[in-house]
Amino acid sequence: MESFILTRKEMSYLLLSLTGNLEQKPSKLLQEAWTKFHQSENQNELPVIVQKIMKGRIPKGLSLGDIAALGSHIEYSTLSVTAMQNWVKRDFKEYLGSPRQGKKYSMNQAALLFMIDDLKSALDFESIRQLFHQLFLKPERDDDDLIEPAQLYKAYAGLFETIKCNPSFQNHQMNARNITGEKSWKDCVIEDSTEGMIKRLAHLTRTQSEAVWNTIFIAAISVQTCYFQSLARQSFHAALFLDF
Repeated sequence: MESFILTRKEMSYLLLSLTGNLEQKPSKLLQEAWTKFHQSENQNELPVIVQKIMKGRIPKGLSLGDIAALGSHIEYSTLSVTAMQNWVKRDFKEYLGSPRQGKKYSMNQAALLFMIDDLKSALDFESIRQLFHQLFLKPERDDDDLIEPAQLYKAYAGLFETIKCNPSFQNHQMNARNITGEKSWKDCVIEDSTEGMIKRLAHLTRTQSEAVWNTIFIAAISVQTCYFQSLARQSFHAALFLDF
């Protein structure tokens, strides 16, 4: 089986597409992601979970096994079923709860699991819970969330792609003022890379909006940490095979 890698931005689009919140169909998104790196369009070469989605066999929800299988194709990810079981049953039970779609987890729950995997590269579990407490006011309800998890995942995935594609951003001081003296570098990059989010958050108070923007930034930097950890692992394995 050939390798199949999705960026977080592509994964966020897939989750939104599976919930019907994106015009593009899941099969189209996955086919485009596959053909970026492979000349063949033969679906028999695709990973099983991808074939399952493309054939419409996941209409409403995902099992933990499905989420882990998808997570294994996200770049720099280390997601595992065992870890997710611990999060669901103990560490983040308050925020993840029980499966929302029968015996399957919703796309927003899947997004939360992907976010936990990213954030843990830079934060401990208690810190992650504190972030979630600011965004998801009453975990047992969805209608009071400051932002849907899938939309939050999409926002910081977009920010990470902006940072990754513009190395010069990484050389600036995070809180340095721009030439107008009005906004920090962080604020400018977030706004440029998350276009459309401002209208979505227009109903929030200033404090609530800041909580969302801060989480987007923290999560994007956490993904950057995932990248460096992945790079370190690759370098380590390469070093083991050196001949002396």
